[in-house]
Amino acid sequence: MQNATAALSASPLSIDSLSGKLIRVVAGTLFLTASSWISVPIQPIPITMQTYAVIVIGALFGARLGSATVIAWLIEAALGLPVLAHGAGGAAVFLGPTAGYLFSFPVAAAFVGWLSDRKLDRGLVPSLLSMLGGNAINLVLGVMWLAITLGWRHAFLAGFLPFWIGGVAKAGLATATVLPLQKRRWFQNKPQ
Repeated sequence: MQNATAALSASPLSIDSLSGKLIRVVAGTLFLTASSWISVPIQPIPITMQTYAVIVIGALFGARLGSATVIAWLIEAALGLPVLAHGAGGAAVFLGPTAGYLFSFPVAAAFVGWLSDRKLDRGLVPSLLSMLGGNAINLVLGVMWLAITLGWRHAFLAGFLPFWIGGVAKAGLATATVLPLQKRRWFQNKPQ
């Protein structure tokens, strides 16, 4: 049995192999892009499913690979690929009102992934709390960025109030997505 396990982990498509990790990064950036295009266009920050994708990727890929996947997606955006909400891309988005939220994504993925790596998110309540924590990181950093240009009151009104209920709903959906998948070998994280 050990030989079969060793052979499987040495396979070029095992989850620990470079090709296995590259496949997950590509799949993750595609998932993030698709989630970006599910959008409600309010101003100055659209409501998207990006946060859902970020926390799911963190939980399923772990801290390192999860945050690396999100960073790869942000690099795609910086290079001008239409991977963000409404097909946006280019360096300018990293200076606009959504920049704080974008910068928060690797941090949120790393936080949720860190908990997942240590199996601290197993079970309904721990998983939901992990996902809510990832969403909280996103909202806090996003509002902090907005406050630079809008002031705290307007940043809170425009950057937090419209999103917190959706954040709770996305955390619930992420929990429902992740719990059954964490039992599959492809998504069993090892502490990194």
